[in-house]
Amino acid sequence: SEGKKVGIIDLTRGELGTRGSADLRDDEAARSSEILGLSARVNLDLGDGAFENSNENRLKIIEQIRRFQPDIILANALSDRHPDHGRGAALVKEAAFFSGLAKIETRHDGEVQTSWRARLLAHYIQDFYHEPDFVIDVTDYFDQKMESIKAFSSQFFDPNSEEPQTPISGEGFFEMIRARAVSLGRPAGMNLAEGYNVERILGVDDIFDLR
Repeated sequence: SEGKKVGIIDLTRGELGTRGSADLRDDEAARSSEILGLSARVNLDLGDGAFENSNENRLKIIEQIRRFQPDIILANALSDRHPDHGRGAALVKEAAFFSGLAKIETRHDGEVQTSWRARLLAHYIQDFYHEPDFVIDVTDYFDQKMESIKAFSSQFFDPNSEEPQTPISGEGFFEMIRARAVSLGRPAGMNLAEGYNVERILGVDDIFDLR
């Protein structure tokens, strides 16, 4: 909405998911991308539940960071119910740092890439509650957020589904997402907010921008 480009790099295809399939997840991701108005979406297919924080996987992420040269990177929660989330957070954190080292060589489409380091890496809050380091008012965009999540319909409540139940397939899951946004926003005087964690001290240019 501010004229900036947004892209998503998926680390896996979610092939171990209890409900649906990897192919169905691909279709759902495409629908979600349209709702979000993404400029790019890439799936690295590192292996659901199996990827490691290895040099090989770091280089794959570094390639994408240098390809798109993001100003800000948002990554998985530092720790969460699903082991892939915390492991993914650590993998992206290290890749984001090493992407800035010129002596690490990567190529994209055969061309040697230049080093690139985003100015900010922040981790979003997923299933486990983490006290946020900062929150952003998403009141005007919350309905769009929910629509993009519901695009992954195979994962959520369906009274006609015969697939096993999961922690996110119950009727109350979407109520939880809204309640989380309310609880994060209230202390900052916002109706609905998204919270993030960082591992460094943040600075502001103008104290009057703080809420």
